[in-house]
Amino acid sequence: MSVWFITGAARGFGRELVASALAAGDQVIATARNPQHVMDAFPDAGDALLAVRLDVTAAEQAAAAVAAGLDRFDRIDVLVNNAGYGLFGAIEEITDVEARELFDTNVFGLLNVLRAALPALRAQGRSRIVNISSSAGFASSAGRGLYSASKFAVEAISEALRSELAPLGIRVTVVEPGSFRTGFLAAGSRRRPAARIPAYGDTVGALQQAVEAGDGKQPGDPTRAAIAIRDVVATAEPPVRLQLGSDCVRLVEDKLTSVAKELDQWRELALSTDY
Repeated sequence: MSVWFITGAARGFGRELVASALAAGDQVIATARNPQHVMDAFPDAGDALLAVRLDVTAAEQAAAAVAAGLDRFDRIDVLVNNAGYGLFGAIEEITDVEARELFDTNVFGLLNVLRAALPALRAQGRSRIVNISSSAGFASSAGRGLYSASKFAVEAISEALRSELAPLGIRVTVVEPGSFRTGFLAAGSRRRPAARIPAYGDTVGALQQAVEAGDGKQPGDPTRAAIAIRDVVATAEPPVRLQLGSDCVRLVEDKLTSVAKELDQWRELALSTDY
């Protein structure tokens, strides 16, 4: 039996992971801005579920949530940093306030939870950390620049954290989902900048239209994604990155091919700068 600590547990991948863990007989510390939503979703969970209030942008709430979980279950075996949201718009359209709010949740919120949980995880050893990124955390495009930047940061943090924690018996994996039917693109979840610049209509505007048209039609099954994440967590040596969904796999393959081609094309110039 494992104890899971999951942020953003009221919906999306967080909620699916709570369901999957409980179904497997595990115990779950499920955090959300409104924990009642979690309790309403799992009314029969009993003592196996502890729903805790957590706005990840508040460091004191992160510390309190971790303390409450440890008080109930004594340990945390798997930490899942899932809380976050998407912001889609042109770089020029997004204000400093909008960008900072995005990073406060997607990046600094993740750091708040890590700082709160790591002392206990280090004391235990043999723990797992799963940071939810995105296919946009590996390859960016028009309209995703700031969202991708926040997820690129999650990827960099995860890579370094893996190296820092591996000698202590803690394994870190960053998950890169493609398009899944989690409600992430629903009107109440996705965000757009307040400003609109018509010059970006053919690029960013096309993305916005695709996002609106594609909601509910994504190829990814979130229930299968939760099973895949559980499978990876259970392995002795989980990967640094886990791509989820055929669209994500294609995106990663295309970028790797493009980067390799460009590197080869400019190799001579790149090497010419050494002494």
